[in-house]
Amino acid sequence: MFNIGQAAAFSGVSAKMIRYYEQIGLIPQAARSTAGYRTYSTQDAHSLRFIRRARDLGFPVEQIAELLTLWNDRDRASADVKAVALAHVAGLRTRIAELEAMAMTLEHLAAHCHGNDRPDCPIIADLAEQADAAAAPGTVAPHRAPRFGTDGPVASRRRAAK
Repeated sequence: MFNIGQAAAFSGVSAKMIRYYEQIGLIPQAARSTAGYRTYSTQDAHSLRFIRRARDLGFPVEQIAELLTLWNDRDRASADVKAVALAHVAGLRTRIAELEAMAMTLEHLAAHCHGNDRPDCPIIADLAEQADAAAAPGTVAPHRAPRFGTDGPVASRRRAAK
């Protein structure tokens, strides 16, 4: 039997996360000692290690629950496990593509930013334009960034402080 600290050390999952996993039903509620402390079986500790490894591989909680169910089902088909893993890989590849696109956009914007003490900045302009484009038709954006070549309040304060 493990107490929560021992289970955390064995599994690499913090005590706080162990309590959270119990709360959401990812693992069963811990047994309690006569003093009221949580106790975990060896199987519970191994389940926590399983969860930790799945989290390290980026699986979301929902898929971890599915994998735990499959792990505990000795009659499972490995094709079911493979399907979960490949669905996760597809999601990771999509996320990688999204992150690559974000990095390319930011690199492009940064390359066109002079990086000097002038207020005009293509990075801010792009963020403002995207925010304006996302606003519902017929609404006014709450804040409009100064356009290139115009003087905004931040630049005025900066010059006044010099």
